[in-house]
Amino acid sequence: MKTSTVLLLLATVTVPLAAPAAHAQAAGLDDPTIVAIFDAANSWDIETSQLALKKSRNPEVRRFATMMVNDHRAVRQMGRDLAHKLHVTPTPPGKDFALAKDHASIMKTLRGAKGHAFDHAYIDHEVTYHQAVIDAVSTQLLPATKNAEVRALEEKVAPNFQAHLAAGKAVQQKLAK
Repeated sequence: MKTSTVLLLLATVTVPLAAPAAHAQAAGLDDPTIVAIFDAANSWDIETSQLALKKSRNPEVRRFATMMVNDHRAVRQMGRDLAHKLHVTPTPPGKDFALAKDHASIMKTLRGAKGHAFDHAYIDHEVTYHQAVIDAVSTQLLPATKNAEVRALEEKVAPNFQAHLAAGKAVQQKLAK
């Protein structure tokens, strides 16, 4: 996944606000769009992880996938609750949005993979996905977030995404042995 893919999760990296904010605004990122991206990103990670629970027999992969489903459902619900509270109507980013294309591509790959090949493809995707999330948010979305409550949600969930990246890398290392 490209780091230019815009996702709404949170990076814990501090970034200068001037240039990234200008880039984010140029891309048309407003809070309703950010909320929609947040929902889509969490939904798509739930979908890939549910597929892992159906296809994988590896206990480490299944444990990781269960954590992804549970954590991303909780975070997605927090985003939906906040959108409702703020009376924000999420503005979906469109069908040609890079994240949607990336998700369709990985789902096709994962549906066609079996056994160890599936486990490796899934975990490799999750590591790449979470790193891309951290990178994209720190340079694009976080600087574009204007609403204090949306920013607070981002800050609240930030440690989870760093933890997901670390857990994914740990499973990736175990699979490599």
